[in-house]
Formats: sequence, structure tokens, C-alpha cells
Amino acid sequence: MSHQSSARPADSVNGPRPAARPRLETLRHGLLALLLFSMVGTMVELFLLEHIEDLQQQIPLYAIAAGALLTLAVWMRPGIVTVRLFQTGMLAFLVVGGIGVWLHYRGNVEFELEMYPTRRGLELFREAMAGATPTLAAGLMAQIGLLGLACTYAHPALAARPRGAHNTEETV
Repeated sequence: MSHQSSARPADSVNGPRPAARPRLETLRHGLLALLLFSMVGTMVELFLLEHIEDLQQQIPLYAIAAGALLTLAVWMRPGIVTVRLFQTGMLAFLVVGGIGVWLHYRGNVEFELEMYPTRRGLELFREAMAGATPTLAAGLMAQIGLLGLACTYAHPALAARPRGAHNTEETV
């Protein structure tokens, strides 16, 4: 007769073992705090850099403001709707970050070609990446989005409910 452990392994349907849930919740709250800290710090830096000249430069500020509100909502009222809205917002951060990297790079390429019209290839790429507009700085938005998505890993609000069960109560 074999001896089997009473602890259930984690699986993709039920999430982590019940004993791991409090630790995961503590980790989730720490990540949400880090996320808010990152958003506030990024917003302050964008204001200090006067990244507000036109709508294109203001998009990260609006995204961060919306992201901060979504972060607070998912922290205080983590139901399925708030978690799904939060995930959508974090996906938007990935998109905004990618577009920002491209815009910074493109602006640096234009500047380099204006200053040195014969630059091409690897030299142009290197100079554009190290240009006056920090190309990879916009990638911070994507990093914030990834951190936010990590906060929703095995989130109890996303646990599968039996068909026909309508639970409107918010979950922790």
C-alpha cells in the first residue's frame, strides 16, 4: 500500500494549493504596491522632463493615470470585472510602451539623418538607440504592463465557476 500526500499539487484549473494562497496574496499586494510606486515615479519623471508638449507625449501620462486607478480598484475590489479591466489596461501599457519605443527611435533616426545624411546601417541604428531621446525609456511602460499582468497570476477572482452559478460577491 502506497502512502500518498494529502497536499494537492497546483494545477492550471484550480490554481495554487490552498496553503499557498495567503503567500500568493501577500506577494500580489507587494507587486501592486511596486506597480503604483513605478507609475507614480514614471509620471513624476515625465512631468520633470516636460513630456507634455502635445497629445502624443501626453498619452503615457493618461495611461499611467488610468493604470493607477485600475491598480487601486483591483487592490480594493478584486472581482472578476475589475481584474479583467486591469488586465486590459496592462495590455494597453504593453502597446503604449512598444509604440513609445518606436516613436523615440524614429525621432532619433530623423535627427541623426538631418545631422549626418550619409549615416546608414548599424552606425545609424547605434546612434539612434543612444540618441537624445532615450529610445528604451518608453519600454518602461511595457515593463509596468508585464508587472501588472504578473499581479493577476492565479488570481482567485478568475477562478472557474460552475456553469449557471452567479456569484456577484467580490473575491479577495
